[in-house]
Amino acid sequence: MRAVDPADEQANETQGDSAMRVMAMVRATTASEAEQMPDTALLEAMGNFNEELVRAGVMLAGEGLRASRHGARIRYHGATRTVIDGPFTETNELIAGFWLWQVRSMDEALEWARRCPPPLDGECEIELRPLYEAEDFGEAMTPELRKLEARLRQRLQGGD
Repeated sequence: MRAVDPADEQANETQGDSAMRVMAMVRATTASEAEQMPDTALLEAMGNFNEELVRAGVMLAGEGLRASRHGARIRYHGATRTVIDGPFTETNELIAGFWLWQVRSMDEALEWARRCPPPLDGECEIELRPLYEAEDFGEAMTPELRKLEARLRQRLQGGD
């Protein structure tokens, strides 16, 4: 796996080889919400695909998520917080798993998603969404906030 270093991202942009991060989300299905486990063939296919992503330096993270009955949501309304326990009924709005990819473009992310074996049995979907980067926030992302962001990324990568 390749760590994302804000300095490297700036250097890549200068060289015309900019990188972007994309969240690839596997949408939940009735079967995934019923916790029907994949068979060995699907696990092998997904393992091989993940290995290909790692070898290409694309995969930054990836995990499967347990069914929504194991989860909770927090609803915010001003100072009020309300906890809503799962399961959640709208399966088509739930996520069963995700990858975090670093790619050059959405087109590259789409190419990787097209190469992915179906991640769940039956009909399923992968949704791709680019992540915000510090420069997307314009002047609101002050030099102090950029330094904080860089420090946090460094700590996440295991360096203090």
